[in-house]
Amino acid sequence: MLNHAHIWDAIDRLARDHGFSPSGLARKSGLDPTTFNKSKRVTREGKLRWPSTESIAKILGATGASLGDFLAYIEGGAREGERPIPILGMAQAGSKGYFDDAGYPVGTGWDEVPTPFVTDEHAYALEISGDSMNPVYRDGDIVIVSPSSGIRRGDRVVLRTKDGEVMAKQLRRKTANRIELQSLNPDYEDRTLEMSQVDWIARIIWAQQ
Repeated sequence: MLNHAHIWDAIDRLARDHGFSPSGLARKSGLDPTTFNKSKRVTREGKLRWPSTESIAKILGATGASLGDFLAYIEGGAREGERPIPILGMAQAGSKGYFDDAGYPVGTGWDEVPTPFVTDEHAYALEISGDSMNPVYRDGDIVIVSPSSGIRRGDRVVLRTKDGEVMAKQLRRKTANRIELQSLNPDYEDRTLEMSQVDWIARIIWAQQ
């Protein structure tokens, strides 16, 4: 199945096979050198960015590759570019036995879902349920969570309290003693928690919607 990761992997492979870095290929094609940077592929909010048809046409022209060649790269990436990671329903995430003390997935009961390239070997997926995260994340959406990634103000995060409550919100402020979270759905209240109440917190790095 064609997806976001396959397209970007095809660009990376096309560049490599013609002796370019992604930024070098962009420059050779008359594009901004940062067009294909890793940081440009997903927004800070976890939304996917797709390359434009114009940029793809330009890199094909610059390398002399055909559309068929590019599709072959995509098909190769579809076979090689994904790996399964554990997935759990959001409602289940508050139950005991699914996470260790650091917030890493453990135990049985997890299913698996194929993902685009995720470097955190401890990454996992949660399936959103309910409307508390509308309109950003809706019922049935899947978010990829990276417990090894650092978090900073403005990041969208998943947090579990010591009482087993699990929530996805935007980080407003974090100090040594307190954490302030902004609700994604304006119908739900913002939350302020003492760090002593927090079991773990992890950053949302990608969303499939």
